Amino acid sequence: MPRTDTAMDTPKKPPMVHCPSCGEPHPYLLDNPYRPFCSKGCQAIDLGAWASEQYRMSAKPNPEDLPEDLIDPDDIR
Repeated sequence: MPRTDTAMDTPKKPPMVHCPSCGEPHPYLLDNPYRPFCSKGCQAIDLGAWASEQYRMSAKPNPEDLPEDLIDPDDIR
């Protein structure tokens, strides 16, 4: 008996993701050279944010890693 199920022939829809820059939903396609961004413009905006150091992680330096003349005595416990 021949198979009548056409689910194997139907292409899957790509997952929808939100652009990290503009927030607009767009399909996550492997042939999108700007993924996970939706466009070249959004990719450039994000690159500019990195270049201007808008993305930073604050951290308190470990006193053991600093030269002795830069250590604040109040930081040592």
